[in-house]
Amino acid sequence: MELEKFSYSLPKKLVAQAPLKHRRDARLLVTDNLTGEFQDRRVFDLLSLFRAGDLLVLNDTKVILARLRGRKDTGGRVEILVERIVSDSCALAHVKANKTPKSGSVLILDGKGRVKVLGREGSLFILETSTEMTFTDLLLHCGELPLPPYITRSPTALDESRYQTVFAKNSGAVAAPTAGLHIDEKLLLDLKELGVGIEYVTLHVGAGTFQPIKSSHIDEHVMHSERVDVSDSVCLAIRETRKRGGRVVAAGTTVVRALEAAALGKDYIQKFQGETNIFIRDGFDFCAVDVLLTNFHLPRSTLLILVSAFAGYEHIFKAYHHAIENEYRFFSYGDAMWLERDN
Repeated sequence: MELEKFSYSLPKKLVAQAPLKHRRDARLLVTDNLTGEFQDRRVFDLLSLFRAGDLLVLNDTKVILARLRGRKDTGGRVEILVERIVSDSCALAHVKANKTPKSGSVLILDGKGRVKVLGREGSLFILETSTEMTFTDLLLHCGELPLPPYITRSPTALDESRYQTVFAKNSGAVAAPTAGLHIDEKLLLDLKELGVGIEYVTLHVGAGTFQPIKSSHIDEHVMHSERVDVSDSVCLAIRETRKRGGRVVAAGTTVVRALEAAALGKDYIQKFQGETNIFIRDGFDFCAVDVLLTNFHLPRSTLLILVSAFAGYEHIFKAYHHAIENEYRFFSYGDAMWLERDN
């Protein structure tokens, strides 16, 4: 399939630049891919869409202060986005600079920290702390919240709470699992009272989620890798949900990637811990997820390709057209969709 099929035009005013006052006030586009009908609702209506016996799966990753700013030892400005910490002293990172930093050079951070460039690993730079601080401490001391590139402002104190889910637990992501941003503590309690099971996976969202697809043919794209942890308890909960006729509802594309990586074409989902570069596109055999709660995604992105494979290409693009016409808010701080799998 051609990448151009996943393009669409979006007015700049629809790119959400800040969170709403309350998480549950976001709009919710409920879609029916059998009838093609759309309902314009609110996230606080989610309770009416769940049934007793369903299972909601959330991503409990926590966003780290992954953006660092500074200068090269030669004086030029640099911006660093840490992709992942690989040891106490080392990390892999994207580095923006007028001239590519050379191995052995030192980058002086605005927060008085220093890192040394050890070399490259593909498109990423291998950085080592040049102080006694661990890389985790360095980020806490010098880092800032890595808001997505389409949010055209600096992060504020509000972002530090609202660009995290209320259930964020395991540090390691450089971008939030944004569908989960809509869910608050009250909704979780209400769902439990309804008889909905709740489980957690961990997928540390990498900066690759914002990287453009460079090939015009989707099948030629090499998907980035992300760390995943799907526990035995999650797998057991999914199997028990299936037995009782309940649905598995994924809060976000990251949960879909995690669960489908653990199933990967099998009828029996099993514990999975490690890296996945699974690329979900047209023709993918979904085995783990029945319903998807998701935000609106960037044009020509792997996430838009994923939701199109899940709910059907034509259905998704009709839904996006409806959302644009009705001025839904898009991307990380934007509104949400409720999608059922296209069988």
